[in-house]
Amino acid sequence: MRLSNLTMAAITTAKKVLRKEIETAIKGIDIEERKKQSRKVFEKLLSLEQYQKSKRISVYLSTADEIDTVPILKDIFENAKEAFVPRYKGKTMQMVKLNSMEDYEKLPLTKWNIKQPGINEVRDDALETGGLDLIILPGVAFTKDGKRLGHGMGYYDKFLATCISSQSAKPYLVAMAFNEQLRDDIPTTDTDVILNMILTEKDF
Repeated sequence: MRLSNLTMAAITTAKKVLRKEIETAIKGIDIEERKKQSRKVFEKLLSLEQYQKSKRISVYLSTADEIDTVPILKDIFENAKEAFVPRYKGKTMQMVKLNSMEDYEKLPLTKWNIKQPGINEVRDDALETGGLDLIILPGVAFTKDGKRLGHGMGYYDKFLATCISSQSAKPYLVAMAFNEQLRDDIPTTDTDVILNMILTEKDF
């Protein structure tokens, strides 16, 4: 069902307000609390059967305002799984292979202060070399039933649409979030992908 321009404008405005609200909430979380929540979320991820069985995993490279994903990368390499990380170019995003923790440490920073493989580096593209079993997503806000509010650029929504249509089996979609990022509801449109699971420190 196509949304009217008026409805779309209202949803866009509501998303902007919620992003600002969450940004303020995250700034209020002290460093030790962030570390504590990150540890608990990491433990929950490791206990998931879907994670344990997955061999090809996409994971975002975290900033200070996100659940820490460095322990996940370490676990992936220690267990001989394959890691794929975002590479942004213009309005598109690829998932390209990360080879080791040493490889991660050497990645350059983007203008957003996020590590990512260089645009001109030759790396395996996940969708061209066998697809993905599991995708670990970032985001601004989430609901318990899998709704996700991104940063507004649409990178993940576009990537997920391409990924799902190109694979015979849909990858399992997991988001990781601080408790403060959970909301009862989030304004969404038809292009917003519903996730399989949201992991937070608190059980719900």
